[in-house]
Amino acid sequence: MAKEGIYRSRAKIAKSLAHPVRLQIVDMLADEGEKTVTELTRALDVSQSTVSKHMKTMYDAGLLTFEKHGLRVFYGIRTPCIADLFRCLDAILHEDLDFRRKQIKEGGKNDHG
Repeated sequence: MAKEGIYRSRAKIAKSLAHPVRLQIVDMLADEGEKTVTELTRALDVSQSTVSKHMKTMYDAGLLTFEKHGLRVFYGIRTPCIADLFRCLDAILHEDLDFRRKQIKEGGKNDHG
């Protein structure tokens, strides 16, 4: 039963990342540090309400922190190791691309039988 809880929690995190804008936000925060919703809205060229909804989804999944400075709220990455996850995802993408290129050169053969 405990393992099931872990899988549900992992699924919640994965689901919270399952949108291109959210991935961009995490990338920006990991690379550049804390940002306000206004700063993210300008950088991403999407509406403030859209950014706010994405931020809430990721905050609820445990990915983000926030800190108030006067009237401004700064969001950041709660666990910096998310950059390792992104590097792993990028490695999967590159490996798959290399595999598909190799298949094309070999005339479309595949390893699935």
